[in-house]
Amino acid sequence: MQKFSKIAVIGGGVIGGGWVARFLLNGLNVALFDPAPDALAKVTALIANAERAYEELFGSDVPRKGTLTLAETIEEAVNDADFIQESIPENLELKKSVLAEIDALAPKSVLICSSTSGLRPSVLQENLTHPERFMVGHPFNPVYLLPLVEICGGDLTSFENKERAASFYTDIGMKPLVLKKETDAFIADRLMEAYWREALWLVKEGIASVEEIDDAIRYGAGLRWAMMGTFQVYRIAGGDAGMRHFLSQFGPSLKWPWTKLMDVPELNDHLVETIVQQSDEQSGSLSIRELEHIRDDGLIGIMEALQTIDWGAGHLLKSYKSLLKTKNSVAQPLDLTKPLPLYQTTVKNSWIDYNKHMTEHRYLQVFGETTDKFLALIGVDDDYLASGHSVFTLETHIRHLKEVAQGEKIAISTQLLGLDSKRIRVLHVMSLERTGDILATAEQMLMHVNTKKQSACDFQNQLAEYLSKIWKNHKGLHIPEFTGEGIRSLA
Repeated sequence: MQKFSKIAVIGGGVIGGGWVARFLLNGLNVALFDPAPDALAKVTALIANAERAYEELFGSDVPRKGTLTLAETIEEAVNDADFIQESIPENLELKKSVLAEIDALAPKSVLICSSTSGLRPSVLQENLTHPERFMVGHPFNPVYLLPLVEICGGDLTSFENKERAASFYTDIGMKPLVLKKETDAFIADRLMEAYWREALWLVKEGIASVEEIDDAIRYGAGLRWAMMGTFQVYRIAGGDAGMRHFLSQFGPSLKWPWTKLMDVPELNDHLVETIVQQSDEQSGSLSIRELEHIRDDGLIGIMEALQTIDWGAGHLLKSYKSLLKTKNSVAQPLDLTKPLPLYQTTVKNSWIDYNKHMTEHRYLQVFGETTDKFLALIGVDDDYLASGHSVFTLETHIRHLKEVAQGEKIAISTQLLGLDSKRIRVLHVMSLERTGDILATAEQMLMHVNTKKQSACDFQNQLAEYLSKIWKNHKGLHIPEFTGEGIRSLA
């Protein structure tokens, strides 16, 4: 797969800014062009939202953030770019003009994707010199969290380039949906448009308020849709006989006059004012930023819940986390003459107890994840585990020294205190990044085992070699006086 390092984003609104955040937090450098005077401020706010969300979802596996450059011209933005994402307003003539400029300036092998939510790519590529590399890459808000991206090519878009775009989007944790044929508004927006029309009629006719309509979705069908689409839900509704039975039983209802899909209510002043007033009442005193945080926290919770059953967006999240771990395993060489800086994270909302500080079992979790980082460093990977060898924890001794609040950044370093042919003794020290204060320590005794024989055994060559290299440097380091409490010595 082609290696991407610099991405050009043209347009930094809600969608463009969301793209910037997703790209940056996947370790990609971004050149943004947006002539609006407040463009950088708006994008910075979206990046902050995304960082907060990614720390909740991925912890220390978030890649090192790329660099953001605010370009003064389109030419400056696309120069040396490996991929271009256009996200300017939905104005056909403006988009065609800007895309023609991008096409003229960018190297002909560079893909150009538009975030348009409904304009046909065949129309947008009419004036392009290299139309074969242009297509729609339509995301969903918030772009940095929702994984779906619809790829729709025009008549002149090559299949190979659509596959290249899909591969790139997959590598940044997204679910690309490549349309089989071009259509207005693609797939998801056509479905949402049908729901939107019905919702407007329900408000206009006084049947339901905007809050009641939203409640009908978020307490009902929306919960199912987070894991199963309409067709799979209806298949289940058909019972053991499946979809055929469902269609025979409920198919005739499609002829009943339930909906008004072919009739659009006029958005006159009265209807607009009704919707605005009810929307204000629904949100109350919550700001847009607070609503964004509530939305993001809810999405994180749903995706993490689906991850536990390895289904839908949860399966994608699990695969992406595995990909991030693989990427992060190729890190800069560590200075082995010092305690190893293996783990950094932010204290998550879900880690907080009734005292508004990190609860005690989360300390064990963080130290356990640091141990996993250490084991990965010395070579305990999937292949090693498959060979029938692993490392088990025999003892853990934690000292809780200071409280730490939600949102604080913490770092854990690891020192090798002792080593023999089968055992490792390590010390983890958790510090507050902001001040350097030590928050907690954990001392662990680890045993190397043959999982097939269920017995202790000597470290294999690869692990033994790397551990010896670390021990050669660490055995001369200062050993804190508190170590050894509750931990068996190697003697």
